[in-house]
Amino acid sequence: MTEPSLPELEAERDRLYAQLAAVGDFRRGSVSENYRKCGKANCACAQPDHPGHGPRFLWTRAARRGTVGRQLAAGEVEKVRWEVARHGEFTAISEQIAEVNEKICEARPVAGMDVRSVPEAGKGGSSRHSPGRRPPR
Repeated sequence: MTEPSLPELEAERDRLYAQLAAVGDFRRGSVSENYRKCGKANCACAQPDHPGHGPRFLWTRAARRGTVGRQLAAGEVEKVRWEVARHGEFTAISEQIAEVNEKICEARPVAGMDVRSVPEAGKGGSSRHSPGRRPPR
């Protein structure tokens, strides 16, 4: 099987961008359903076969320093589950776009490229240093 041409790859990338634009609202994380026992000895939840109070629904996601989340109201559980599912679609399409872009980069000829617009290695980009703080020398 032959490799797709550059115009075909660019058309595929355009198609994927259109899919990405159609994803709509999304959020990272997951929704969990939890039951808990209140700890009162005379409560029904203290019985051995009782599952506990609930369900309570919690949306959580990973953050830079641990996990963040919040309890969901009953009316928003399905909405948040739908948004979490859309995030999966977003990441899958994003991965496909990256793969097609790599193929485009390999297929695009060097001639005709404006090398003045290509950033030099080691310059620009992001830094892991805190804003307003100088890196050690």
